[in-house]
Amino acid sequence: MKNKNTQKNTQGFFENGMKKTRKFLVKTNDFALAKTEEVVTTSLEVTTQWQAVADKAIKGGLKLAANQQDLVFDILNEIKDQAIDSKKRFSKLVA
Repeated sequence: MKNKNTQKNTQGFFENGMKKTRKFLVKTNDFALAKTEEVVTTSLEVTTQWQAVADKAIKGGLKLAANQQDLVFDILNEIKDQAIDSKKRFSKLVA
């Protein structure tokens, strides 16, 4: 008899342990899913913000590049005009 009682108690103990473990695992899984969703949502929000910053930087960079290109061509035109004037002056000196 003692053996049957011990066996029933052991079986009940394991069943209780399994139920508690199952509840714990379900809660843990739910918590992990909630936190994962939170992380993904936050990541998407931050990515959207950085895309806006990158868009502004690219637009500003393109404006800056256009201004620099205009400046370079203006300087090259001035150098060209000065070279032509210098050639005329040098031709007068040599001739």
